[in-house]
Amino acid sequence: MSDTTIEPTTVNRLVAEALGTFLLVFGGVGAALFAANFPAGSEGNPLGIGFVGVALAFGLTVVAGAYAWGPISGGHFNPAITLGLAAAGRFEWRNTIGYLIAQIIGGALGTTMIVLIGLFGPGDWLATAQDGGFASNGFGELSPGGFGLGAAIIAEILLTAIFVLIILGVTHSTRGTAALAPLAIGLTLTLIHLISIPIDNTSVNPARSIASAIYGGAGALGQLWVFIVFPIVGGIIAGLLHRALFEPKGTLPPVRAEGRVK
Repeated sequence: MSDTTIEPTTVNRLVAEALGTFLLVFGGVGAALFAANFPAGSEGNPLGIGFVGVALAFGLTVVAGAYAWGPISGGHFNPAITLGLAAAGRFEWRNTIGYLIAQIIGGALGTTMIVLIGLFGPGDWLATAQDGGFASNGFGELSPGGFGLGAAIIAEILLTAIFVLIILGVTHSTRGTAALAPLAIGLTLTLIHLISIPIDNTSVNPARSIASAIYGGAGALGQLWVFIVFPIVGGIIAGLLHRALFEPKGTLPPVRAEGRVK
């Protein structure tokens, strides 16, 4: 009997990207809003998961999503990753627009589900969450630690670049270990959040930032450009750097439409 593999269709890949981004945003932002400071107003915060818990939530969603849908779409779930992989020669540029749209839609659905749950929450839970920025990214007065615009720009470029470099390394067809790649990627995202939640509430993902800012009010929307532009800059820099340093001319692995290598 011949061993045949049915390739995912374009629709399969886009749905997988939307689902993965939905999971990331719903899990990560949901943890920040529902559980980080639970119970609200508790001085000792005996039950809330805090920064560490939120960082783990983002990392765990990526691990789960990558194992579930990575084999279908490549498991980007992040416009900065998609563009970084394209810059590295590991993803076709012509497929980037569809992925970006699917990721933004998936992320927006994630925060919309949080809003729907909040409608049935206690008292003014939803209004309080929205007044607090809905876990949006921010700098200056909107930074958890009071860090300014320069800090947010540097953090987003640097940490997104590190994230994309790790992804390119662990998913390489000959140097990476495919079975462990989602775990390495998820733990890297956890580390990134542990570093930068106090700086700007951690983006490194424009789809996540857009999803929160939709419900975060005028302040979050006014600062959103930073968390769209600079993660993308970091991702593209990482892709070009990886290609220059680790993929000598003529040695790029074969590109597949979903961003994985053969």
